[in-house]
Amino acid sequence: MKKFAKSMLQIITGICTAVTLFAGKAMALTVQEGAEAARADGMPAELVGPEGVFTRFSNLALYVIGAISVLMLVWGGLRYILSGGDSKKITDAKNTVLYAIIGLAIAFLAYAIINFVLDAIGSVTTV
Repeated sequence: MKKFAKSMLQIITGICTAVTLFAGKAMALTVQEGAEAARADGMPAELVGPEGVFTRFSNLALYVIGAISVLMLVWGGLRYILSGGDSKKITDAKNTVLYAIIGLAIAFLAYAIINFVLDAIGSVTTV
């Protein structure tokens, strides 16, 4: 009896899932149409492009990451200057500078990659 109840529950769940997916497909909007439906007054109208939401958000996040990397670079330099010849402190300061430079390089590469992808998406959606 438990196997039968379990099987029936799985069948009913499968049927409900299929109905939900098909109903969602029938009523589906494009991403841009969904964004326009949810947009309030004063919000940007585009998701991608120079003034799009994704571009603004990614640029803000990358600026913050870049600023943190520069601050860590300065902090590592100060730690190196103030190490007093202690080899452990010097190694820690060098690692801080190295990781800050790596973080800055990743931020620049991420900026380039994100803008390339958003430009590609923007050119596809406007055609």
